[in-house]
Amino acid sequence: MPGLDHVAASASARPASLAAAVRPAVVADAPGIAHVHVASWQAAYAGLIPDDFLAGLSTSAREGFWTQTLATPQARHSVLVAETPDGTIAGFAASSPSRDDDATPDTGELASIYLLPEFWSRGYGRTLHAHALTALATDFPTATLWVLAGNTRARGFYERTGWTLDGRTKVESVANGTVTLEEVRYRISPRL
Repeated sequence: MPGLDHVAASASARPASLAAAVRPAVVADAPGIAHVHVASWQAAYAGLIPDDFLAGLSTSAREGFWTQTLATPQARHSVLVAETPDGTIAGFAASSPSRDDDATPDTGELASIYLLPEFWSRGYGRTLHAHALTALATDFPTATLWVLAGNTRARGFYERTGWTLDGRTKVESVANGTVTLEEVRYRISPRL
């Protein structure tokens, strides 16, 4: 589930922007991606998803998932990482053929885009997003993404970068049905 939020921070508390280097992820990146995945969910979805669910997210479980995913690459799938100048993984984006039941084979999906909270509002998201769209454009004339309906900051980001609502919504249950996620779908032509 994609998401990109911004933390309300004063300009004096926010570090200066740094250039993000974006590259394809490798298996050795799994721990860093897992850390980003969990930390970004815990920060971005606070107040949108129950606190106890967020507190129970496991970096080690995510690391296992990402290790397996990166060890078995698939055609038309892409996982990119954004790195700081010192090599810290600041964020990642994953794309694939759309998983939606109404998708045609020429529809891709931005399945994930997440950043560590300390890199929000510093240009890393825009840079990572641009690279993810380039990766999608290689195989797909159309792409979609899902975002929590209440995630207004992420929705604003997507709308500013050219995504438009396509009218589709869904409700997913996670954590054995104890957490309900209401999502809306956006669409874009990544070849713009």
